[in-house]
Amino acid sequence: MQYGFHYDGTRCTGCKTCMLACKDYHNLPDDVAFRQVYEYGAGSWVRDGNSAWKTDCFAYYVSNACCHCDDPACMRVCPTGAMHKDADTGLVSVDVRRCIGCGYCALSCPYRAPSLDRRAGHSVKCDGCKDRVARGGKPICVEACPLRALDFGDIEQLRSDFGDVAAIVPLPDSSATRPNIVITPPAAACADVAGDGAVLNRCEIV
Repeated sequence: MQYGFHYDGTRCTGCKTCMLACKDYHNLPDDVAFRQVYEYGAGSWVRDGNSAWKTDCFAYYVSNACCHCDDPACMRVCPTGAMHKDADTGLVSVDVRRCIGCGYCALSCPYRAPSLDRRAGHSVKCDGCKDRVARGGKPICVEACPLRALDFGDIEQLRSDFGDVAAIVPLPDSSATRPNIVITPPAAACADVAGDGAVLNRCEIV
């Protein structure tokens, strides 16, 4: 089986409960987060000839963690094999006994999933809350979401239920690593065809 996440952008309000629940559960320091919540938007206000104001503004949220990819960039560059994929669940995690703290995984991942925890001396990342999953539960971010915008399970079942969209701006092209995520796009996600939007909360992204 390959586990993966479903993110429903039509439900997410950007409250960041998923991110904070994860940080609390894993006792992460201030500068490390396994899940990020991006606020993406663009647009402006213009005045027409009748002095009426019009806008093309849009904004939406994207909650993302490790996508436990089929072809993980972090595993490709790891010189010690510390970054590995579980054969039974497909979840990618770090063997801290083998990690030398080189940081190549953090530099290579297009999702910014691994982080180098210099205090601990090794890389850290979302492991899909594998201990909770082994007990029949779901990752803490999924269970904490008050709007039920996140789900987790067999990726083939999630794709059957919700489709096969795996990338919306500002996430990277899914062809690079073949991520195990399904996205229900928010209504405004198609508004960035011109590519003129931006992440509006960069100061919050760690």
